[in-house]
Amino acid sequence: MRCLNVHQGQALRDLERAFKNFLTIPNRGFPVFKKKGRKDSFYLEGSIKIIQGNYIQLPRIGAVKTYEILPSCRVKNVRISKRADSWYISFKYDFEAYPTEKVGETIGVDIGINTLATCSDGSKFANVKAYRQAKKQLVRHQRAVSKKVIGSKNRRKAVKKLAKVHKKVADIRADALHKLTSWLAKNHSTIVIEDLNVTGMLKNHKLASAIADCGFYEFKRQLTYKCEWYGSKLVIADRFYPSSQICSNCGHQQKMPLHLKTYVSAALR
Repeated sequence: MRCLNVHQGQALRDLERAFKNFLTIPNRGFPVFKKKGRKDSFYLEGSIKIIQGNYIQLPRIGAVKTYEILPSCRVKNVRISKRADSWYISFKYDFEAYPTEKVGETIGVDIGINTLATCSDGSKFANVKAYRQAKKQLVRHQRAVSKKVIGSKNRRKAVKKLAKVHKKVADIRADALHKLTSWLAKNHSTIVIEDLNVTGMLKNHKLASAIADCGFYEFKRQLTYKCEWYGSKLVIADRFYPSSQICSNCGHQQKMPLHLKTYVSAALR
């Protein structure tokens, strides 16, 4: 009964947050019950203990093995969620930041579509374009779902296959961003990026798919907390600052059309 009461308490807290969002956030719909098969997750609290590195003891479930080595810490509560055909466990714990030895001082990073990141030291990181690579496969699986009878077992199987492809695309994109942001935060004392208007950029229907495939917002989010972890400083330049129009050598400013890739000062023409 204690475990049941704890779960009810968390459900009430979730309900309270849902009503607050409904009353304060514009265009937020009225709270509805969760439906089975859509963002499946549940909350556990009580006697939770990490044992043997990659085992965690959960109330009413028992010992569960994970694919990753878990940190040796005290856990008060966990949330278990499902993505495609895999289950994930998440929890909070106190993480002590540890500054790393820096290789470089200041580095500027320009985020783009063709090249994910172009750095001021000449380093370039390719854009994996995970969604573009899997687009044909996604279309095929989506077509298979639409042909199945709603509520049938075959439709559930087709939906699961489609979800697995979407999960693979998200994992590939997240892996590329984690490698890039970790390299920047660990090896540079100051990192300068531009404050991109991602919401406005997504309104361009010709480039919206490519922009969403880059994960610009996720790049900024990861870099923010990793700079705190590794003792780096993150500087976000104003989005209206004409950085691409100013020569880094003489300071001359001129217009730079999109078809031009190399800055050539007017005095040298």
